[in-house]
Amino acid sequence: MATLHPQVLSALADASVSLPFDVLGLQKVEVDGTAAIAIRALVPGARAVEVLRERTPGDGSAHGGVPHPMDLLHAGGVFEAVFPGESTSFAYRLRITAADGTVTVEDDPYRFPPRLSENDLRDFLEKSDVRLYERLGAHELVHEGVSGVDFAVWAPNAERVSVIGSFNRWDARRHMMQPRGHSGVWEIFIPAVERGALYKYALRTKLPGHPQSDKADPCGFFMERRPNTASIVWDSYDYTWGDAAWMQERARRQSSDRPLLIYEVHLGSWRRLPQASGAPAAAAPAAVGFGPGVSASASEASTPPTRAASPIDPASGSWLTYRELAEQLVPYAKEMGYTHLELLPITEHPFDGSWGYQTVGYYAPTSRFGPPDDFRWFVDAAHQAGLGVILDWVPAHFPRDGHGLAFFDGTHLYEHADPRQGLHQDWGTFIFNFGRHTVCSFLLSNALYWLSRFHIDGLRVDAVASMLYLDYSRKPGEWIPNKLGGRENLEAMAFLQEFNALVHRECPGVLTFAEESTAWPKVSHPVSEGGLGFDYKWNMGWMNDVLRVMRTPPPQRPQLHDRLTFSMMYAFSERFVLSLSHDEVVHGKRSLLSKMPGSYEEKFANLRLLYGWMAAHPGKKLLFMGGELGQFIEWSHDRQLDWLLLDFPLHRAMQLYVRELNQFYQSQPALWENDGDWKGFQWIEADDAARSVLSFVRRGKDPRSQLVAIANFQTRRHDSFVVGVPQAGSWAEAFNSDRVDYGGSGAGNPQPLPARPEPAQGQPFAISLVLPSLSIVFLQRTAD
Repeated sequence: MATLHPQVLSALADASVSLPFDVLGLQKVEVDGTAAIAIRALVPGARAVEVLRERTPGDGSAHGGVPHPMDLLHAGGVFEAVFPGESTSFAYRLRITAADGTVTVEDDPYRFPPRLSENDLRDFLEKSDVRLYERLGAHELVHEGVSGVDFAVWAPNAERVSVIGSFNRWDARRHMMQPRGHSGVWEIFIPAVERGALYKYALRTKLPGHPQSDKADPCGFFMERRPNTASIVWDSYDYTWGDAAWMQERARRQSSDRPLLIYEVHLGSWRRLPQASGAPAAAAPAAVGFGPGVSASASEASTPPTRAASPIDPASGSWLTYRELAEQLVPYAKEMGYTHLELLPITEHPFDGSWGYQTVGYYAPTSRFGPPDDFRWFVDAAHQAGLGVILDWVPAHFPRDGHGLAFFDGTHLYEHADPRQGLHQDWGTFIFNFGRHTVCSFLLSNALYWLSRFHIDGLRVDAVASMLYLDYSRKPGEWIPNKLGGRENLEAMAFLQEFNALVHRECPGVLTFAEESTAWPKVSHPVSEGGLGFDYKWNMGWMNDVLRVMRTPPPQRPQLHDRLTFSMMYAFSERFVLSLSHDEVVHGKRSLLSKMPGSYEEKFANLRLLYGWMAAHPGKKLLFMGGELGQFIEWSHDRQLDWLLLDFPLHRAMQLYVRELNQFYQSQPALWENDGDWKGFQWIEADDAARSVLSFVRRGKDPRSQLVAIANFQTRRHDSFVVGVPQAGSWAEAFNSDRVDYGGSGAGNPQPLPARPEPAQGQPFAISLVLPSLSIVFLQRTAD
């Protein structure tokens, strides 16, 4: 018998061996000065273990191979078989007899060499590895002719790491991993593990009070549905995509001179099923039009309750699956005239109330709605319908849940150790350490993972301002200046530049968006010009200013007139998205409709004006779900949208209005071809504060492509309003927010309006028109 020191035996039985491959499996040893082979196995609870050597068909063994009994070296389950005179490695399996007499035959994981090469490890250790997901995580494969899963995780400060799971009774002694040199990566190939197996990493750490920490896989591709927290083996790359036409055309469709009209969605609360999970899907919500016998007239509308509850009890309603969402949400968004869906984070998160912004499973689509391939199905369906898919992505911070990234290996591995750098004051979360290139590799790889493996068309980076400023939401003394003494987070800036350069190099045509609420310069300028490299920046200033005006009663709006015009002072300093997002309809801010002043009908008129003003203003567009319904109550993640509101004519008319406004926007190149240039915009009258009327020209690339927009923010109707126009001829009303079928009064201009050769408001010609109250009117020159 070969000799193992008693301390080694005890360490094996206690799962505290840091180099298990140096002890377990097939080892070359000496017995009485003679070369020998020792095979050691750690099988806690086994009654007996045998080595089945050289599996040969017809050798008389039921399982193949010649059985060789193993000796029990330690009561903790350490077994050994010695083959004297042997010096050459050979293939073998283990026949294990459990305490209850059950017999199984298994391949020994400790006889398999590592999968990861030295080059893989060197790339990870010495530079940014932007395809980390191909190496770390749980990968299904055939290794030396045997099917199983290769597990690899980065935990450089752990004393021991084991894979625990449904396949080994969550016993940290069974599958201790091997550290790979100085890379900090631990790895083991476990035969016979199949897709769907649950697993975690059990880490022995130096963290006081927490000698063992069980963690979900940071690179895991699927996770259990909350409140369970295990990762799931799901290395599925065999999905057959049907979106080749979209992918081929994507760069053209998503260029800056194309329309971009985004429907922002929280998948768990867009629509729910009243039945138990697995019941037939509910019918898709009606998109537009009126049911039999329902009038569109505002005068006939009955007022719905302003505190109406959802018809689905959140306790009994179930989420739609990814496939059901593909069947319902995709055609709805398409019919409503949107070009893109933007999803609040669908990366796995333990708390519903975080809406996905406190991510634990960065590589796992949430299991709330189905497995990863079903999410691919959803994206595929959107592409085949002509819709792009944008994901909200959160590299700014992560939660402190025990199974997540926090204190991952007993140290501040992903986060800063100093709370002045590493603790987010507003959300109580940890901030990524962007100065550690291995952390940047994790995040950069994650971005490419969603873009390449799920065909995602854009990433909207959340909370960019909190990344860029070291003193974000901090008092003096609560933050550490950068090396130059400033407040800018230079490491985060470099990370964002690297992220954008990488995405645009590796995935041409993909868009990136920054939720950045400050005046940080050149957010949407190329990295080569010193910018951050985003394609677009959310225009938070425009949003705050216009909502301040819209929630103010009309008689007081003249005092706020400059808030409507100020956005044009900087409209072309960045490429902007005008966003009316989920953040504006939660936490006591009220829904968009309930922000509006006035009577029931005036609230709708104001809301139509707001949406029309957004369509007319330079910048791409985003509206959060429910805005098209005229929701009265705030959005809640715990219930579906109030689809019952469509039983009321004004809400039904609002839905129709949003649909036709979207279609009008898409049909008019003047509204999007020159979004980022003064060539696409010219004021006609910006200073009529007394009447709260604004007018301007929008122009496309073709000189004939132009629209005149006139917006009236007062309740007064003008029957002979004079506005200057740039060309002679007749001008027709192309769109009017006050149409009867939109819920308006019907005031408008059904006949073409001849331009008089009279200079007005800096334009060479003038027309007179009916300008309804609380409305926006678009005029278009008719053919000569």
